[in-house]
Amino acid sequence: MIERLLTADAALERGEPDAAERLYRQVADADPRNAIALVGLARVAQARGDAPAARDLAEQALALDPQEAAARRLLDSASGVPAKPPAAAAIPASAAAPPASDRRGGIWGFVRRLFGRR
Repeated sequence: MIERLLTADAALERGEPDAAERLYRQVADADPRNAIALVGLARVAQARGDAPAARDLAEQALALDPQEAAARRLLDSASGVPAKPPAAAAIPASAAAPPASDRRGGIWGFVRRLFGRR
């Protein structure tokens, strides 16, 4: 499923909301409790200018996972409220700042760090 989510993210970044929606929907259909897929669908709705659908999907994602930061940011941006960074106490010191050698941008850098590929 992670491959589909990553491919959907890339499609959305390339300006291909139809392809992204199809992939996010496949993940959401296979796992209705996948908050990341719902946030992806919310981002697709936002990219299409459908703010009510984006808010609804982000709220659904937060109902599944109250800690889903991307859904919170999407809701904050939709309401005009600047997103607040998580409290420093909520972030373990080891995760707060990766070593300089691990500071790669984007989702692929995150995945590399997550799975230990450098």
